[in-house]
Amino acid sequence: MSPYARIVLLVTSPRLPAGLLTAAAWDVLRSAPVLTGAESAQVTAVRAAGAEVTVVSGGATQALLDAVAAHGTAVWLAGPAGDEALARELGLRLAREPGLAELELMYGSWDPPGARLLDAVEVMDRLASPGGDPWKRAQTHRSLAGFLLEECYEAYDAISADDTDALREELGDVLLQVLLHARLAEDLPEGERWNVDDLAGVLVDKMVRRNPHVFAGAEVGTLAEIEASWERIKRAEKARDSVLDGIALSQPALALAAKILDRAGRIGLTVPLPPVDTQPDPESRLGAALLTTVAEARQAGLDPEAALRRATLAHATTIRTAEPQTPTP
Repeated sequence: MSPYARIVLLVTSPRLPAGLLTAAAWDVLRSAPVLTGAESAQVTAVRAAGAEVTVVSGGATQALLDAVAAHGTAVWLAGPAGDEALARELGLRLAREPGLAELELMYGSWDPPGARLLDAVEVMDRLASPGGDPWKRAQTHRSLAGFLLEECYEAYDAISADDTDALREELGDVLLQVLLHARLAEDLPEGERWNVDDLAGVLVDKMVRRNPHVFAGAEVGTLAEIEASWERIKRAEKARDSVLDGIALSQPALALAAKILDRAGRIGLTVPLPPVDTQPDPESRLGAALLTTVAEARQAGLDPEAALRRATLAHATTIRTAEPQTPTP
């Protein structure tokens, strides 16, 4: 047996086009016998490039060893799942008989960043297609609206708790909602439908357009200048009639009040707040008082939504402490 005898386990990314391989991978494919466990798009591409590929239906380990004995090197073109069972079997066999050959793992291509997002899109497509999950297929954008808010709140809670593990999971749940909305949009009437690529395309275009200091060589200095540039570009894109256009009106009332006051302040607009004493009913007086409190918080540089949340959670802890303890049965 040649001291250079080797078995190359060639692994490729199933998420890249077949045949898109490294130069080193092509070199070994063209210079040694190539075996594989099943026909695939990758096998077809390798054959089209002039390399011979033999499909082995059983006894892959022995077939590879026979090829090594005859040629010194043999290549196993792994399937999409990586053929881990064969790799383990080969490893054990070569560990027991170290003189047979060396086992080498070679990556012919790697998953690009974000590759698992493609998996997520594929899984969602199956779940929301005929034969998939009946619950998901029965949903609409409107029926899912509350779930999207709930998942965003749970992500917010994870951020507030500085729990990065929980944040990873909760953001995944937010992504699930985004993917489901995108998949449902594919079934909208003609002229209204869109898909996840349309969604991503709009996002990419927006990121590039609103960050000219990164993508277009625009000169910026401070973070304040970057924010001002973002706002100018955004205003030009939206062609809004009011500085208040685009504010999410369904956000919590304290946050909504703070956002409206902030937008007015950006353009130096000062509008008198409604006086509390002249309001016609208790609810209106309470609303005016709360709005005044929000305005005072903004002037002090405080976030009224966060402040009330913090105080409420602290009070909740006090309530829990004061609750009578229920005996364990």
